Amino acid sequence: MRLLIALLLPWLLFFTIGRPLAGIICLILQITLIGWVPAAIWAVYSLSQYNTDQKISEAKLN
Repeated sequence: MRLLIALLLPWLLFFTIGRPLAGIICLILQITLIGWVPAAIWAVYSLSQYNTDQKISEAKLN
């Protein structure tokens, strides 16, 4: 679900993963149609990093 959000509304993804400042910057970038593609790529990359960080945190607890 978050991957779909990252592609359609990249700025919203940053708010769901707890990075509101990046979300605001991404929204400014996304306002232009040219900036939509870099914003979506950035959001997908950030989602990947977020998932990796979550897995590392879970591994440290176990």
